[in-house]
Amino acid sequence: QVQLVESGGGLVEAGGSLRLSCAASGIIVRINDMGWYRQAPGKQRELVAKITGGGSTNYADAVKGRFTISRDNAKNTVDLQMNKLKPEDTAVYYCNAAILTDFKGIKGSSDYWGQGTQVTVSS
Repeated sequence: QVQLVESGGGLVEAGGSLRLSCAASGIIVRINDMGWYRQAPGKQRELVAKITGGGSTNYADAVKGRFTISRDNAKNTVDLQMNKLKPEDTAVYYCNAAILTDFKGIKGSSDYWGQGTQVTVSS
């Protein structure tokens, strides 16, 4: 009923930049918080950045000043601009969204996840 599709991952040298994008589609009434999480090998998934429907943001301390999250409410997209990348940023990055849906008059609210996109930063 709802899909999140990510794009933009890849391999980059330390100090470089990447931009991740995530598009939500389906029977969407409203998208509340959207965010990016990451999971490195052997570690738990962690929040990278989150943005509310009104545009308020919060970031993990490890990425403050280097990453910027933004969203386009008309297109149901959320982006993550990552600058000054470090090897420790290497992980699978997941898009997340809290979405209100309406299927034949039945409303529901759930968290949805993308399939993940690999970001690898070489030293």
